[in-house]
Amino acid sequence: MTSHDDRADPPAEAAPAAPQRPGLTREARRAVLVVLMGAILAFLDSTVVNVALRHLSVDFDASLDTVQWVVTSYLLALAAVTPVSAWAARRFGPRRLYAWALAIFTVASALCGFASSAETLILFRTLQGVGGGLMMPVGQMILVRAAGPQGLARVMSAIGVPMVLTPVFGPTVGGLLLDHAGWEWIFWINVPVGVLALYLAVRLLPRDDAGEAAGPLDVPGLLLVSVGVVGVTYGLARAGMEGTLISAEVLLPFLVGLALTTVFVLRSLRVEHPLLDLRLYRNRMFGAASFATFVMGTAIFGGMILMPLYFQVVRHEDAVRTGMLLAPQGLGAAVGMFLAGRLFERIGSLTAVIGGVVCVAATLPFVLISAGSSYWLLGVAMVARGFGIGMAGMPAMTAAFRALAPSQVNDATPQLNMLQRIGGSMGTALFVVVLQQHLDDAGGRASEQASGFGVTFVWVLAASALAILPAVLMTAMERGAKPAPDESADADPAPGPDTHSRGAPAV
Repeated sequence: MTSHDDRADPPAEAAPAAPQRPGLTREARRAVLVVLMGAILAFLDSTVVNVALRHLSVDFDASLDTVQWVVTSYLLALAAVTPVSAWAARRFGPRRLYAWALAIFTVASALCGFASSAETLILFRTLQGVGGGLMMPVGQMILVRAAGPQGLARVMSAIGVPMVLTPVFGPTVGGLLLDHAGWEWIFWINVPVGVLALYLAVRLLPRDDAGEAAGPLDVPGLLLVSVGVVGVTYGLARAGMEGTLISAEVLLPFLVGLALTTVFVLRSLRVEHPLLDLRLYRNRMFGAASFATFVMGTAIFGGMILMPLYFQVVRHEDAVRTGMLLAPQGLGAAVGMFLAGRLFERIGSLTAVIGGVVCVAATLPFVLISAGSSYWLLGVAMVARGFGIGMAGMPAMTAAFRALAPSQVNDATPQLNMLQRIGGSMGTALFVVVLQQHLDDAGGRASEQASGFGVTFVWVLAASALAILPAVLMTAMERGAKPAPDESADADPAPGPDTHSRGAPAV
């Protein structure tokens, strides 16, 4: 078990400025391969199902409100199980837990394809969300341990690629499968990929010591945060579906969820063995990076929903062609992610500032969008915005992990994942509500519909500009925290002496 003193004085390698030779070990490259396959499955399944809702409604003779739960149940399951991933990884070992999560996701995917009613499909999608909700945080734990400080930026950039590409290509994949194979294959296509990923996980991931001293499971804390995060997520999802923030269906679950989450936070700061160590936020660098992760989730993932809707609502494109028109943004994001990992090794969080500035500048053309905007010009702007998204997305999370001792990674990972998802949900709900109000006023007039998209992009522009501020703060803290050679041993990136021991193994 890691002692109290060890937690208060972590190794100097946790400091952001510590000079390290960049690169990935063979073990880290294997971990990237395995976790990347799981990430593709989890993120793709979050988006690919959206295009099938109308088909499912017809095939199951169910209302769209009922079928919408095929998407919502998956998202709520993701939110519910993420908080317990830290404790479960300590108790059973990250490798074993990741393999079980992959197996659950793969089996649930097969069951979804055999569903005979909307209700059974919703049940199997919930099970699928349990697997997906464990895969991402536990996969990141594995990556951070395998990469070490010297390879952290590169592995985080690699795992971020499916995060920005799947919202772009998911509708295209879903549309092609619907047109040529049937809705069942939206789920069955996961099975061979999941089986291969499970085989590679068992063969390639290093064995870990399962059953370490995880401490007792904080059941009251788990209930508070799981129900709380589910309530917030559901309220935001309802806001997006209804196009309004002012309704009982939105406000009641959101406010109840917010209240329960607040109680969880206050309680976690007082109990001896909380489910998640919230004392990590006493580390100013981790706090700034966490806030950056949340705000960038709002700006980046919330803004991604608008262009697919523009192409379908204003330009009347189908799902397949919409995906092709969105490809430039995905390509720009992939290039940005690739360069971000290498640039972060040289200039640190300044990478996120550069990405944020590019993202803001590239959003300006969309503020002026019209019903007849050139697809070529939109494509160029999407390449630039995608590049900015790729540059800005991962540096904040990388900086958060670098600011911590290795034993604190398990607690940090689910918290960062929840912040990013809630930020994305808030951005999506806000932008959809703003857009829906303008679309209602526009009726069927394409020029006024396009004008509504332009106004909504003003909100995206503001959120993107706001996301730069914590990145600037992180950069300033990195510059001010560089220790002199004889002072590096005194660096203390840990939250402080009140942090309780978790007993997590070192990287």
